[in-house]
Amino acid sequence: MKICLFLFSLITLGQPWLGVAQKLSIKKMELVSDMLIVHYEIDDSNFNNEYTVSLYSSTDNFSAPVTKVNGDVGQEVKPGERQVRWAIREEYGDYKGPLSVELRANVYIPFVRLKTFVASRGYSRGKGYPVEWRPGNTNPIHIELFKEAQRMQGELNHPNNGSYTINFASRLKPGKGYRLKMTDSKHPDDFVYTEKFKVRRKVPLFIKVLPVMAGGYFAYQLVGGSGNENSLPPAPKAPTSTN
Repeated sequence: MKICLFLFSLITLGQPWLGVAQKLSIKKMELVSDMLIVHYEIDDSNFNNEYTVSLYSSTDNFSAPVTKVNGDVGQEVKPGERQVRWAIREEYGDYKGPLSVELRANVYIPFVRLKTFVASRGYSRGKGYPVEWRPGNTNPIHIELFKEAQRMQGELNHPNNGSYTINFASRLKPGKGYRLKMTDSKHPDDFVYTEKFKVRRKVPLFIKVLPVMAGGYFAYQLVGGSGNENSLPPAPKAPTSTN
């Protein structure tokens, strides 16, 4: 596979400059087997800034980012020396010919930053729990509950006001694999998932079973075997005819 390297860097700021120096530069590119490794640096005097980094190719005229990538790519990339690894053959199969790439970085301002949701605690169905976040814009958001890839419930176009009470439906099947998805209604590709968590029964199963077990034991004591001093006396015999 022949690679014609076209190095182009672009930073599109999502906020005013504010006197902060920002620079994106590609330091080196290397092809290892079918893996293209792009070494780059984001120079930013404010190390607390975060970026969304994407890699584009000339095969579609740089219209959509490539997907078979890993490393320092996607959201929340910090300034400094970084690298993106792109599996070209996984992306394009047996593609042959010249190929140009473009690296872009945008200042990342998340539309939500979760504050209070703790996935490790588990949540009971039939109950409501507060979810709080720090808004990044004013676009309404979709808040949905998924179990693996299946949507279970949700609310669309909720105000991005930083708070919501999620009521886990009583019909939900207890178990693991649940997570919340929050999506910017005006930018469907901008979404976040919580970590996966467990949904529990509202009343533990052993508490429901206990009264049944106790009732069965009490009935046995009432009609139990003979010789027990607490047994009921035998029923009187039916009267017989004297004719």
